[in-house]
Amino acid sequence: MKVQVGDPAPEFTLLDHRGEPWALADHLPAVLYFYPKDDTPGCTNQACDVRDHWADYSAHGVTVAGISPDSVDSHSQFVAKYDLPHALLSDPTREVIEAYGAWGERTRYGKTFEGVIRSSVVVDRDGTVAAVFDQIKPTEQSHKALEVARTLGA
Repeated sequence: MKVQVGDPAPEFTLLDHRGEPWALADHLPAVLYFYPKDDTPGCTNQACDVRDHWADYSAHGVTVAGISPDSVDSHSQFVAKYDLPHALLSDPTREVIEAYGAWGERTRYGKTFEGVIRSSVVVDRDGTVAAVFDQIKPTEQSHKALEVARTLGA
């Protein structure tokens, strides 16, 4: 089931790229982006897009975290390689990914399979879902998420 605007955001705690617990409740308002795999072309573009707009996120008081099934070690290497300023969260069991509706059927190169659906969710200060962007293009996320952040008065 996908989260929808107005829903309470599913609460969670995952390990970040440093191996430290990261709880959503401690980082509101937030943009959560879900992506398939570290250090692949689309995912690298998406993470670097956040990096390149980091000053805008900071100016609006918005925390950003990327979530994938990759390991803490994989995330750590990805953060270091691209000098990413934001947290990458490891969800190897896909519990959070599924709770947000970011797991499902995908098609790539004509083949259909189950996987992470590249998407973003904006969560306001009260823990309510303010926006959902399904099947987002890697470099569209910051523009769309920041547009919502401005309306939140964050």
